[in-house]
Amino acid sequence: MDLHDFYYDLPEELIAQDPLEKRSDSRMMVVHRDSGEIEHRHFSDLLDYLKCGDCLVINDTKVIPARLLGMKKDTGAAVEVLLLKDASDKVQQSEEIADNGINGENTRVWECLVKPGKKMKPGAVVCFGQSEEGGEPLLTAEVLSVVDDGNRIIRFYYNGIWEEILDKLGEMPLPPYITHKLQDKNRYQTVYAKNSGSAAAPTAGLHFTEEMLKDIEANGVKIARLTLHVGLGTFRPVKVEKIEEHHMHSEYFELSEEAAKVINETKAAGGRVIAVGTTSTRTLETVASRLEAERTEGETEENVVRAMSGWTDIFIYPGYRFKVIDGLITNFHLPESTLIMLVSAFYNREGVLAAYEEAVRERYRFFSFGDASFWL
Repeated sequence: MDLHDFYYDLPEELIAQDPLEKRSDSRMMVVHRDSGEIEHRHFSDLLDYLKCGDCLVINDTKVIPARLLGMKKDTGAAVEVLLLKDASDKVQQSEEIADNGINGENTRVWECLVKPGKKMKPGAVVCFGQSEEGGEPLLTAEVLSVVDDGNRIIRFYYNGIWEEILDKLGEMPLPPYITHKLQDKNRYQTVYAKNSGSAAAPTAGLHFTEEMLKDIEANGVKIARLTLHVGLGTFRPVKVEKIEEHHMHSEYFELSEEAAKVINETKAAGGRVIAVGTTSTRTLETVASRLEAERTEGETEENVVRAMSGWTDIFIYPGYRFKVIDGLITNFHLPESTLIMLVSAFYNREGVLAAYEEAVRERYRFFSFGDASFWL
């Protein structure tokens, strides 16, 4: 399929720049896949479409304040470093840390996006912040190597607790289409965020409030929690004309025994599994695909998923056969993105583009801080 097949025209003023005061006040377009009917509701109406016995699957990843602003040690030049994913596996555990004069009892290794990147060669050192005493920086980084797409493997040196240092120095890595400064860091987190590690929020979950989640469970809908740490690769533009040639960056996921049990019991009882977001969808479909591949010929298996963790680079586009999900709650995505391709696989390309055109006419708010859509 051609990349342009997933294009739609979006007026710039419909790109949401700020979150609404109340999360659940977002609008919600409801698309009935069997009939093509479209309803215009609010996210607070979600319970009208959930049934007792359904299972809602949410991604409890937590965004880290991954955008760090520092200075190159030798020149004082400004440098921006964006933490993408833990890269300890790319550095040999036995590798000794060279005596490079950098102070810090603790170290972490991350794959990072660096701006400007050309002068950040292996051996370059960047300093972030100053200690309260005014001497050594709170965080120091050394470039170890250059990897795919020009990303850097960087070792960070620090004293104290990593999470506390990031919280003090780091900023939320908002997408480039959001130009307003975020006033409250928590608004780029879901209310159920728990496991730190994402470079971007699973934005479909931003609409939920704690009260809504309690009401959902009180009405007999089960909630299963999984983790997929969202990397920026999910949002990078597709640069090939034939989408089948696109390769997704890998992201780390975990599906627990408890969550797998809830999902399998829901499917066995005839309930619906409704994924909150493309990240939850990709995790569930990855696990189901691997489970299916492990079965021997002729073997039957009642369960659709099992507890699993690892890395996934699954790319879902039209023609994919879904194995787990029966419904999808998500935001409105960028034209020609892998995310709109996933939604098109779940419904159909023509229906998705028609729904998006109606969303534009109805002045829905788009992208990360925008409104929701429910495909059921």
